[in-house]
Amino acid sequence: MSTAPVLNPTRTALLVMDYQPAILAFVPDGEARNALLGRVAGAIADVRANGGTIAYVRVGFTDADWDAIPASNKSFAPLAQHRVMHHKDPAAAIHECLAPQDGDIVVRKIRYGGMSTTDLDQQLRERRITTLVIAGLSTSGAVLSTVIDAADRDYQLYVLSDGVADPDTEVHNVLLHHVFPSRAHIIDTSELRALLRAD
Repeated sequence: MSTAPVLNPTRTALLVMDYQPAILAFVPDGEARNALLGRVAGAIADVRANGGTIAYVRVGFTDADWDAIPASNKSFAPLAQHRVMHHKDPAAAIHECLAPQDGDIVVRKIRYGGMSTTDLDQQLRERRITTLVIAGLSTSGAVLSTVIDAADRDYQLYVLSDGVADPDTEVHNVLLHHVFPSRAHIIDTSELRALLRAD
């Protein structure tokens, strides 16, 4: 049983970050990937059913974005050099299994964090969102950057332990068990369902 505080759905947003074909490619095709997508789809359905907000964050670059990345940026300069993840490329689209619906928030970013290069924070605050539930790829990229940033912005945070994944299992486990707990409640998708429906 989770010891995390019960969620108020009307003040809660589920962040679905970087669930794009090009990024999902690091999760082995087949049962593991299908199971991950299924769990996140279930979390989306649960949050929707309880009146919460779904916010999608995806990475995608325009030509101008690529041109503006300095060679000193160790993570993103190679993407710019090879013109990877153009925002109109189907591989940069949100995975069809998790497709947004009318009324959802959808933002496009050009760095790891979900807020640093988007108006996501502004859109969440306009909806009076104070609590974020985070699902995303990868644990050491988008999830880490967004958790640190959102914690500094005073959101109440939950990380879905079975809705995040990383190519490096060791790093993934260190973040979930030793880094994130100082900033977020660590729950899984079944606990999310219970926290949304608890009175």
